[in-house]
Amino acid sequence: MSTDAAPPDPAESQANTLGMALRSTVQRLRQAGVPSPETDARELVQRATGLSRLELLMGSEQPLKALELWQLEQLTQRREAREPLQHLLGEVEWGDLRLRISTAALIPRPETEVLLVLALAQISAQPSPRVLDVGTGTGALALGIKRARADAEVTASDISGEALELARQNADLNGLTVTFVQADLLSGLSGPYDLLLSNPPYLPDADQALAQPEVQHDPALALYSGPDGLTLARRLVSAAPRVLASGGVMLLELDPRNVEVLAAELSAAGWSAQVHPDWVGRQRFLLARLLPR
Repeated sequence: MSTDAAPPDPAESQANTLGMALRSTVQRLRQAGVPSPETDARELVQRATGLSRLELLMGSEQPLKALELWQLEQLTQRREAREPLQHLLGEVEWGDLRLRISTAALIPRPETEVLLVLALAQISAQPSPRVLDVGTGTGALALGIKRARADAEVTASDISGEALELARQNADLNGLTVTFVQADLLSGLSGPYDLLLSNPPYLPDADQALAQPEVQHDPALALYSGPDGLTLARRLVSAAPRVLASGGVMLLELDPRNVEVLAAELSAAGWSAQVHPDWVGRQRFLLARLLPR
């Protein structure tokens, strides 16, 4: 697919109104198997034209300029090829944040906002908490904590230097100060931290062959973790007591298929473990506190 084709003839563009372009884009995305063609088409048209949603709705008879048509065509071709909408837009809104998106890190999912809510509840009564976000990716969780709790001392780690650079850009974009550290899980980190949270890779390796086309644009390093999806999470759990303060809490997002498995393992190892659901009721989050021996 070429991305440097010449813009369409201006005379031809006058026959293409916003409404026509939107309907055509919806049809093309639906034929390509895009899960939400109407929503995605609207986003692409807005991106190509710079119009707000209200302006788009009110200006259906407005003709598109030649450059707008060309930009829409490039975006539509990429979405037809199932490149994620977030990559095409370059940014997403997540919680109270605006986050830049790239192939360097996992696209933050809406369900992960529940992990942020659970984390904030754990430190709500604690002055100046020390928080560690392991595998920060875009920085969403670390920055979400800092946005809500300016007094928190937040550290964010990731094994990927590219992901950390993206997270630093997002910190600058949102005007927030977080300490970023390149580390393999907890390597080189000492704490003590009052809260450790992580959305680690948690899918079984076999899922990679079944992944939707959009998911294949996310880095595999951020998605897959051994035969049952728990390899990285178990490593993190094993190392966590070394960096947690007395009474500290660990919060993890996990695959609903295996969160109960790890909860049982934690309980057997002397942790107090609770499982929490996501927005639609799937058991996805693990809250654990190491009990005194």
